Amino acid sequence: MKTKTKMIAAVVATFGVASAAQAETLKFAFQGTLNALDPYSLNETFTLSALGNTYEGLTRRGADLQIEPSLAESWEVVEPNRWRFHLRKGVKFHNGNDFTAADVAFSVDRVRSEGSDLTTRVPGDAKVEIVDDYTVDFVLTGPNPILHYEWDTFYIMDKEWTEANDAVKVTSASDTTPNYAALNANGTGPFKLVSHEPGVKSVYEKNDGWWDTASHNLDTVEFTPIGSDATRVAALLSGEMDMVYPIPIQDIKRINDNDGTVALTGPELRTIFLGMDQMRDELLYSDVKGKNPFKDEKVRKAFYHAINIEAIKQKVMRNLATPSAIMISPFMFSKAGDFERYPYDPQAAKDLLAEAGYADGFSVGMDCPNDRYVNDESICQAVAAMLARVGVKIDLNAQPKAKYFAKVLASGGFDTSFYLLGWTPGSFDSYNILTNLMHCRDEAGKGSPFNLGGFCDQNIDALTAKILVENDPAKRDDMIAEAYKISHDNAYYIPLHQQGLAWGVADNVDLVQRADNQFHFRFVTKK
Repeated sequence: MKTKTKMIAAVVATFGVASAAQAETLKFAFQGTLNALDPYSLNETFTLSALGNTYEGLTRRGADLQIEPSLAESWEVVEPNRWRFHLRKGVKFHNGNDFTAADVAFSVDRVRSEGSDLTTRVPGDAKVEIVDDYTVDFVLTGPNPILHYEWDTFYIMDKEWTEANDAVKVTSASDTTPNYAALNANGTGPFKLVSHEPGVKSVYEKNDGWWDTASHNLDTVEFTPIGSDATRVAALLSGEMDMVYPIPIQDIKRINDNDGTVALTGPELRTIFLGMDQMRDELLYSDVKGKNPFKDEKVRKAFYHAINIEAIKQKVMRNLATPSAIMISPFMFSKAGDFERYPYDPQAAKDLLAEAGYADGFSVGMDCPNDRYVNDESICQAVAAMLARVGVKIDLNAQPKAKYFAKVLASGGFDTSFYLLGWTPGSFDSYNILTNLMHCRDEAGKGSPFNLGGFCDQNIDALTAKILVENDPAKRDDMIAEAYKISHDNAYYIPLHQQGLAWGVADNVDLVQRADNQFHFRFVTKK
């Protein structure tokens, strides 16, 4: 684990973190919107990052991505299946309520409840026992050495505030009637969210009562979503915005050449991939009736062979991407280099389609966000063009992330046949990918809510269960590699690449660009 942590830390770019000076206002823009403020509505990096300035977990991650104490001062494994967390005393929520063990127990129940998009943050069979007001035990059914690896984005909510405002039920990504917690926030973090107009503007103010010592010098932070790449870059160059992300790859030189701005680039841990509905007997969006072509391994491999990943890398991503053969960044798995992508081979794709009974091809709908990942819609357009060359007609449905996630996630009934998605394992560990993206699930999503295509391989599930409790790093990596090999051999997914980070920043702003693409105000100073 130590070697892996060092590898991850090596790809974290720190851009001049400075000591606090005079107070300032930071204005920044992102390509997508911040919609619901409910911290359990959407398991999406930007949303969790934005809310992570207001809410906090029992743990957090530092500038180097290593796990640090947060609302829990310390923790220990008191018995093989019992973890004890010692909570920080004297912490208050933004409304003045005290933070106690009751809030932790309440948050555990809520994050695992219906509508939550973060149900896997805490094992479903784990029990929470309150020892006293500032001590909580998690009782497990078996060993789990990575129990807390994702708790930096499992944010603790104020039980009293949530209940008083009738917001115990989670507002899911597809809900059209948001509750109080979806429109208001009450955390313990370094910034209070004081106004929120979904899709328009959100304003944060410094929390003077924060339990930690602030290293930032910000009084106020203003977030404005700007969907247009050109408008976003123009706002940076004009000085209207202090920081914008992502920036179009083609504008990196322009931003660097401009007096007063700089482009920050680096590798991101996120893998962009394609998924297919392999559960339904008939696809929702296809001219193939009475059967599901994606249940056939030959069709999945045909799609894989049809994709020219080098063309996507060079023409769409302008070389700011690293093609991937498996569903995880090589920075997070030592055996990633043992795998190779299926080669780009249109003739092999046509032959496989013919062998599967689709010599004349077929049509299928494809869902894609257009404001979530770097060049997401352009990637989908490129994939559609490549598949057209082997006889597959793609009906592309590209839309803003709010509509996209509401459609394709469990809360929307997995309403998709073919889709593009990105995934950063919040634990920086392969178990996160295996349990979230590859575990068998039922039609409602129980088991693996982000396995949108619903494929089921009992061999992967058996390996995943063993990986969770294995403490020997070498044995664990061998089992992880075996699970990835099963997925690769069956083409359950089509991994594309790890996208690169590209942020535009004013010269008078110092910040940290973490490889998980989370932007935290506590690391910012403005000169």
